[in-house]
Amino acid sequence: MKAAKPKFIKDYEKLDAATREQIKLVYPYGFSENLVSFNSKNGKIITALPFETDEKYYLIKMSILEAEQFIEDDEDYNDDGDLKSSVKEGYEDKYGDMDYLSETMAEDSNE
Repeated sequence: MKAAKPKFIKDYEKLDAATREQIKLVYPYGFSENLVSFNSKNGKIITALPFETDEKYYLIKMSILEAEQFIEDDEDYNDDGDLKSSVKEGYEDKYGDMDYLSETMAEDSNE
């Protein structure tokens, strides 16, 4: 039986640079359309961006407005909110050997 991955709820700004770069490969067209909602232990509704690695499952807390602002403020994304081709290629070269990203990059190239 396969053990469940540890789950982490984190703020986007508190993630290390490498994890943020990998998230951009998984979500090259922005974050806001991919947010999920769940109830916290206190019953509060939280929105977050799911991101899974081989070892961990992340829920990255952000509102729709924050998700849009992150993309708008990030120089890796163009004015349309898409990850710039040159940036995407650089990140693919850097992280292309990671299985969980290879599947996502293959799906994206089929679009």
